[in-house]
Amino acid sequence: MNSGSLYHFFPTKEALLVGVLERYVQNLRPIVMDPIERQTADPIERVFALLGWYRGLMQMTGCKLGCPIGNLALELADNHPDVRRLTDLNFTNWVKSVQQWLIDAGDRLPRDVDRFELSQMVLNTMEGGIMQARSRADLSPFDAAVKQLRHYFELLQRDAQPARTESPQPAQAKSSSSKPRDRARGAAKRKKSNSSGKRSRR
Repeated sequence: MNSGSLYHFFPTKEALLVGVLERYVQNLRPIVMDPIERQTADPIERVFALLGWYRGLMQMTGCKLGCPIGNLALELADNHPDVRRLTDLNFTNWVKSVQQWLIDAGDRLPRDVDRFELSQMVLNTMEGGIMQARSRADLSPFDAAVKQLRHYFELLQRDAQPARTESPQPAQAKSSSSKPRDRARGAAKRKKSNSSGKRSRR
């Protein structure tokens, strides 16, 4: 396609950019999230498989390109409202997909952990790690960020374990606590019965 044909469909560069971002919105699930879900059924491991996918892209490009949505957000969003809206929509859909995985993790994570905010933290780890890897032309900052995120998830799962393993008080505990009272009532009845028997014999 030559430039004349391109401008027939996209009269301005901004219109072309908006078209590209709309395509990213459409392709997020089939190109990024769905393959990750097929890769592993474990919802928490999906988070790290997703980060591994981005790491693979960085490795293929020699840490030179980074995340296209993040790049556009940094370079153009301030002066182009439609670009800002679509980059934010891309990020939001990304976060919601990860959020669903964390919801699917159920009681493996503490109940009071906000799944949406934790998903935003995953996105921040990915974008920040990529930015630093590009700056250094080395994957080590990305790997360090993912390592710390993994450690944080392990701590969350450890905190959730007591709630999962804690069983309700067994019914026998209640019955055992009532045994002294039952014995006392029984003794009182026997004493009363004996006293009645003595009076009747008199």
